[in-house]
Amino acid sequence: MRIVLDTNVLLSAIFTRGVCEALLDALIESDAIDLVLSQYILNEFREHAAGKFAAPAQDVKRAIAFLRGHAQIVEPAPLPKTACKDPDDIPVLGTAVAATARVLVTGDAQLLGLGHIHDTLILSPRAFFDGLS
Repeated sequence: MRIVLDTNVLLSAIFTRGVCEALLDALIESDAIDLVLSQYILNEFREHAAGKFAAPAQDVKRAIAFLRGHAQIVEPAPLPKTACKDPDDIPVLGTAVAATARVLVTGDAQLLGLGHIHDTLILSPRAFFDGLS
């Protein structure tokens, strides 16, 4: 099963404690789940980790290296501008499409409101994590 984690989930997984951290740990430990990201998501991660989380540059570098080491990186599929309201979310959706992901995990209310993109379900971290058990 191929899974894409949105930037907000990755930030929470790396810099806070809770369900997102447990979810990332479960994905990394699973032989049945492949984590798929894009350079776009990693760039957003870098930007927000330094800004919103005030993470030291060295911690951000280590986190990105860790994510790269545990994920497949794909180029987001091109999607129409009408795919969602926030243009910053289109490459995230494009990552899920390019990955042929079963699930895109996000905390973004607008993306969750879509329910799916192509054959990819869009679920909250809690909903996906609870479904793993």
